Amino acid sequence: MSKVCDITGKKAMFGNNVSFSINKTRRRFDVNLSKKRFYIPEEDRWITLRVSTRALKAINKKGISAVLKEAKQKGMLIK
Repeated sequence: MSKVCDITGKKAMFGNNVSFSINKTRRRFDVNLSKKRFYIPEEDRWITLRVSTRALKAINKKGISAVLKEAKQKGMLIK
């Protein structure tokens, strides 16, 4: 299972570790994901999503229904 946010589509970025002697080695910046259950009152059901902390803030601000609607319009959410 890949480390991708279900709502925003965020995924890992790549960059360099730079040592004191300026040697560069590749590294990965992973996304801060957590698995959460959300209740959708319109559909009277629970869903489980892997969301980033940024998506959690958006859900707290706008509500799960509005965020899911936006994600479906952008093509991020297929469920």
